[in-house]
Amino acid sequence: MRNLKLVNRLKVGRAERGLTQAELGRLAGVTRQTISSIENGEFVPSALLAFILAKCLEMPVEQLFRLEGDES
Repeated sequence: MRNLKLVNRLKVGRAERGLTQAELGRLAGVTRQTISSIENGEFVPSALLAFILAKCLEMPVEQLFRLEGDES
């Protein structure tokens, strides 16, 4: 399971809602830089933040985040 990584559709979900990174950050209680880092895969959010972002975007967390890679 070492080859698994968390990928996200945060940028797509945010764009579908017409939100900027700063606006989503304000809604979620984080900075624009945090949103940018998550979107670029540089930062993996906590489970709590993942659920908060999903709620802000009115999406199931499973649609916003998923595991990808070799599960062996």
